[in-house]
Amino acid sequence: MVDVEYWFIDDGSHDHSLMEMAKLHQHHPEVHYISFSRNFGKEAGLYAGLQASTGDYVVVMDVDLQDPPAMLPEMFKYLQSGEYDCVGTRRMDRTGEGKIKSFFSSQFYHLINHISSTRIVPGARDYRMMTRQMVNAVLSVTEYNRFSKGIFSWVGFKTKYLAYHNVERVAGTTDWSMWKLFKYAMDGIMDFSDAPLSLAIWLGTFIAFIGFVALLLVIVRHFISPNASAFGWSSMICIILFMGGIQLLGIGIVAKYVGKIYMQSKHRPIYVVKKKE
Repeated sequence: MVDVEYWFIDDGSHDHSLMEMAKLHQHHPEVHYISFSRNFGKEAGLYAGLQASTGDYVVVMDVDLQDPPAMLPEMFKYLQSGEYDCVGTRRMDRTGEGKIKSFFSSQFYHLINHISSTRIVPGARDYRMMTRQMVNAVLSVTEYNRFSKGIFSWVGFKTKYLAYHNVERVAGTTDWSMWKLFKYAMDGIMDFSDAPLSLAIWLGTFIAFIGFVALLLVIVRHFISPNASAFGWSSMICIILFMGGIQLLGIGIVAKYVGKIYMQSKHRPIYVVKKKE
């Protein structure tokens, strides 16, 4: 016999989702919900659900049925064996998804696994079943800027991944535009790698070396051909603009990291609850 509780997270929706959750709660005491005061994002919703859960085993899944519920018995079986602390899922393909989005998604996993010591399984979903011990470890990571796929891997614990073919959502359309996915990917890279900082350092060093070599060439040319004309204002402006661009790139990367430190230092709550049942 397994006792089950359900926690639905209403992330500031503007449709009738909250009304439907309230109806479910009235007729089914095991169904609960948390409604945010506004939209705080997927990561905040996931964190709130984990905080509210009380079971020995916790499942994270989307409500659009892109995460196949039929996999739950197999996931539970693996955890009950005691061999694993988490059973995650990964998509074998991206059927129904645009080719451009699929390409950039695969490149993201390739990139982050090369520049970060925290490995993220390509195609991994947030859909997973975890033991209470692992959930507590995830909740102990209280950083403001969250990237759950990375956190799940960073806390460790033995994880088995089950592969499945992509399932299209039953209703509605995704809110994840290319721009939102890009920002989410950048957060993941910066949360689990300092490679962009190293890139700025090496790029600056390389440009400085090129500039030094160019200066030597100008000096040598002056002594070999004293009457030779200068490279001209156009070349000088190009060099100045190029160097200025590199400096702004480096400053921008550093500023992004400093911005994350600034947001963390505010100690703002990850989400604000308007209603909880």
